[in-house]
Amino acid sequence: MPRSVTPNGTIVAAMSDSTADSVQVGSIAELSDRFMEQWAKLAPDEATFSGVTGHESEITDHSPQRRADRLAALRSTIAEVKSLPTGAHADRVAIEFHLERLSTRVELIETDEDLRALRILGSPLQEIRWVFDILGKESAEEWETIADRLENVPAAVDGLRALLEEGIRADVVSSRRQTTECILQCEAWAGRGDERDFFSSMVADADADVAEAMEHRLGRAALAAADSYSQLGVYLGEKYLPTASERDAVGEDRYRVLARSHLGMEIDPHDMYDWAWDEMSRIEQDMAATAEQILPGEGIDAVIDHLETDAAECIEGEQALRQWLQDLMDATIEALDGTHFDIADPVKRVEAMIAPPGGAAAMYYTGPSEDFSRPGRTWYPTLGRTRFPRWGEVSICYHEGVPGHHLQVGQVTYLGDQLTALQRREFVPGHGEGWALYAERLMDEIGFLEDPAYRLGYLRAQVMRAMRVIVDIGMHLELEIPADSDFAPGSKWDPVLGQQFANERSRFPAEFMASEVSRYLGLPGQAISYKVGERVWLDGRAEVKRRLGPEFDLKSFHRQALDLGHLGLDQLRAEFARIT
Repeated sequence: MPRSVTPNGTIVAAMSDSTADSVQVGSIAELSDRFMEQWAKLAPDEATFSGVTGHESEITDHSPQRRADRLAALRSTIAEVKSLPTGAHADRVAIEFHLERLSTRVELIETDEDLRALRILGSPLQEIRWVFDILGKESAEEWETIADRLENVPAAVDGLRALLEEGIRADVVSSRRQTTECILQCEAWAGRGDERDFFSSMVADADADVAEAMEHRLGRAALAAADSYSQLGVYLGEKYLPTASERDAVGEDRYRVLARSHLGMEIDPHDMYDWAWDEMSRIEQDMAATAEQILPGEGIDAVIDHLETDAAECIEGEQALRQWLQDLMDATIEALDGTHFDIADPVKRVEAMIAPPGGAAAMYYTGPSEDFSRPGRTWYPTLGRTRFPRWGEVSICYHEGVPGHHLQVGQVTYLGDQLTALQRREFVPGHGEGWALYAERLMDEIGFLEDPAYRLGYLRAQVMRAMRVIVDIGMHLELEIPADSDFAPGSKWDPVLGQQFANERSRFPAEFMASEVSRYLGLPGQAISYKVGERVWLDGRAEVKRRLGPEFDLKSFHRQALDLGHLGLDQLRAEFARIT
């Protein structure tokens, strides 16, 4: 799961020989550049995450006044985009994308969804802290930038608090569950007991020469940043939590708005809910057959227990895990380049990282800077564990790294001026997570998951993604569980049943799934983006293949589809009809 702020076989990951027409200078391209320059000043955290340079020492101001400035910028840009003539194919695609994405941002502000800016993942509380993970930490200049940004943390936290106060006044607040989780994150990053805070731990890793020259400034700024998170945690516990909503479900109206923001597509959540039950059943049957290849007659649970506990199937230690993930991505790039992919040299660099403690439990990806001076990175939260079974990690590595998010995001970055600034930087979860899940399936199709243990890991992840659709829609719309289900038939979904179902059917560790269910409740509509997006990619491929018949070429299909850059799923489906 990327945080740009996030996700095949035969795609071309870097198009030095692409024949796609470029957006025309003087039209949508120039307007997009102007908007992104303006937006980088209004939201520097987002700029840094998406690879835009020049704002590394700044932090986003989340105060109500800056919120109003961002809304005004969005509205004025939409008006300008609507005035542009549509000409070439690339211009039309870019204009449609800008209107859809910018209008979605406006809708979220106008419906006050951003006032509920408190959740376990993907909210300002995390982004203020997370941005330090991707900043360079080698040269004296980079540490100067970190010092600048650290000194801005207290003001950024104050702005977030002012935004939350605005929400309280408008009676638009987050839930008690999300608030409680965020308090724990504040405490973790501020330091608990004898544990050093995140910021002081970070500056302690500075090179000795740098540390000697900047020791006082870095140390003072780190302590101030940690103290601001400590105070935020106290505020959340004493002032915000008593106002927080007891209700986790958002209801159908809000769910449709939020799902649209993640998918770039209108959905009927009831139809999607029914489809997910069928999809999960199909995958579970495949899991049973695959488990039979590993330990005949033992069943899925016994096979998983064997793979989880057998020392020969596990990696010992965080750094050994990091190196194994790095080696797997490097070997995958080498195996795919020139056969199933044409990968440009800058895109071949991707780094495996261990995520700092205190965040969510899911592995995630951050993209490269536009000049590739900062590479794409996968981040693995270890959750205090030191033993890591391999069987479940291979397909996830394909998803987050290669050929999933890294090749997709790296390709879009490499395309440069063939796409507008927004097309390169605006990650749409339905498109990106759907692509990454499609990448996992494609790696199975082309033979990279022949080991039945690794294939079982892939299928477990597929079941979990289908379960997400059921639980996410079911909990937020408080739907009834089908009467013919083998799990609580006829009951109405709530977080307790959601957690039980997630634990039983996903077959992931309970502590991981606890974090997952909290995430679903805090980010309605995001968890469905994986399977819904994969479905659109698969349906699109099938339709193009049917239409082109023997002239269908998978490599060409992927090249043309991904050359379009990031898209909402409705627009992606429309563009599939134009692939030749």
